[in-house]
Amino acid sequence: MGFKAILKGIIDDCGGGIGAIVMGYDGISIDEYIKPSAGVDVQILAIEYASVLKEIKETVGVLKTGVLQEVAIISGNCSVVVRGINDDFFLALVLAPDGNFGKARYLMKREASRLGEELQ
Repeated sequence: MGFKAILKGIIDDCGGGIGAIVMGYDGISIDEYIKPSAGVDVQILAIEYASVLKEIKETVGVLKTGVLQEVAIISGNCSVVVRGINDDFFLALVLAPDGNFGKARYLMKREASRLGEELQ
């Protein structure tokens, strides 16, 4: 199963999903699935957050608190949940304000290892 099929499955099953993207901490996208009616530029959002996530990841490393697992950014128009896949890549999921945050987190955690296998 490829990246796009996994991402589409997460978006379709989470309730309120707008788009999902696998991206490197350098801001380079590997693959994405975005609903046609998204209304949010998921790719630009992920690129902008990539630099912030890289800083957070480095801070976690300096503090020796373990590997970065998850970051959530909640704003008025959407929520962004980010899950680390490995040292180089992360999964970002954009949800509508009324999206099912808990189910999205669960699906991302469940599928992160499969995405990691696809990256190898």
